[in-house]
Amino acid sequence: MTPYATELAAGIRRGHPRSVARAISLVERRDPSVDLIIRQIGGATLPAHVVGITGAPGAGKSTTVSALTSAFREIGWRVGVLAVDPSSPFTGGALLGDRIRMRDHALDPEVFIRSMASQGHLGGLSAAVPQALRILEGAGCRVVLIETVGVGQSEVEVSGVADTTVVVLTPGMGDGIQASKAGVLEIGDIFAVNKSDVDGASTTVRDIQRMIALDPTVAAATWRRPVVRTRADTGDTGSLVQALTDRWEWLQTYDALTIKRVARTALELEARVLDSVREDLRAVDGEHALDALAAAVTRGELDPAAAASLLRQRLSG
Repeated sequence: MTPYATELAAGIRRGHPRSVARAISLVERRDPSVDLIIRQIGGATLPAHVVGITGAPGAGKSTTVSALTSAFREIGWRVGVLAVDPSSPFTGGALLGDRIRMRDHALDPEVFIRSMASQGHLGGLSAAVPQALRILEGAGCRVVLIETVGVGQSEVEVSGVADTTVVVLTPGMGDGIQASKAGVLEIGDIFAVNKSDVDGASTTVRDIQRMIALDPTVAAATWRRPVVRTRADTGDTGSLVQALTDRWEWLQTYDALTIKRVARTALELEARVLDSVREDLRAVDGEHALDALAAAVTRGELDPAAAASLLRQRLSG
């Protein structure tokens, strides 16, 4: 191990914010020293509860993350925050949605806040986030909050690395209908109706409870997905914190945490292999290069199956 990697690993184990930040930067750059650092810090004695926070834009995800951070800090927990943001011309890159809402925690050395861009695609998401989680666990975080941007396919992928997925809903935004359309019932472990002082909150709660009851998997499930009310803008997230506490106990009691971690690691390994294959694919040159074969298929000289077979043969050596 290089002296720099050894120094970073030691800093991470001490919970040094700068070491954590530098290590996650290396993760995003896919620096090979990351594997050495993770090997050095080893597994965490107490695994962090990884919580995915998702929902429609404007539902209050950033405010909810900030309020939950405050609640967990009050009980003395070290908190990590990862904001996964799709790179786009609107954001200009990775931004922690409304960073100003996390300003109360920016100077807290027991809170690690990091934005991570998806770089315009979902392929690197599963590879980067699990490694960042290992670093945050190695730094002693008891809970890591992963904030996503908008309900969609990327949120479904993020839920694959979270132990618990919280879907934030807001009355008056049609979330009762949109939830079922977007397939959120399939990924949500807890539903938080935010801005619960707004008219229609009770209706939204009933709509979500009704959809959960109609889910065919409910009868066989041991975890009963709760629907809680919150007002994140005033810090009123007590019911959500309690639901997360219950969920964490359930995960450990029913050995569901092990199942979750195995699935997360499988995603990480799959992403690593696929990245390696893509690199090997780009390295192929000559008549069997990807562009050359694509041109041959376009001209009608090869069919797609034959071209793919040639690529596989070349990659297998």
